[in-house]
Order: sequence, then structure tokens, then C-alpha cells
Amino acid sequence: MQTKESSWRVNASCRDADPDGLFVRGAEQNRAKSVCMGCPVRTECLGEALDGRINFGVWGGMTERERRALLRRRPDVESWTGLLEAAKRDALAAAAG
Repeated sequence: MQTKESSWRVNASCRDADPDGLFVRGAEQNRAKSVCMGCPVRTECLGEALDGRINFGVWGGMTERERRALLRRRPDVESWTGLLEAAKRDALAAAAG
């Protein structure tokens, strides 16, 4: 049985991709990040990586270096998943108008 935390993975754009392609260095990270653009579960993926302090790979369109920088800038955030989901809801509501 899938948990709520991992159920988003079935809808990920990268679900059928070679996982090694998301754990790369240098310029290859831009190719890996392009998989995330337009992914329907990008927010959930990024939230899991930030909350779990995942140190390697591209998650939710961010490299490990980008995530570390974000965590340093916002040490006050207790739940990235909650923050990102709220921001996503607000953006959708604003777009619906």
C-alpha cells in the first residue's frame, strides 16, 4: 500500500526515466532539470527532497546545491511540503480568479 507521501511518484514525469539520469553532475544537471519542467507533481517532489534533506540528485527541478542554498536562506520553514502545497493552491486559486 502506498503512503500519501509516496503516492505522488506514480504521476511523476520521470517515473519511467533512468534514475541515474537524475543523479548527475555539471551541465548534465540542466538536462535532468528539464524533465521536471511541467511535471504535475513537481511541488510534491521538491517538498519531499527539502523536508527529507536529500543530498543528491535533481528533485522538483532543483539540484542539491540549489536546495542547500534555499534551506540556508529559509531556516525558519518547518514543513516545505506544507509551504509549497499552500503556495500551489494560492496560485491555482488566483489563476481561476
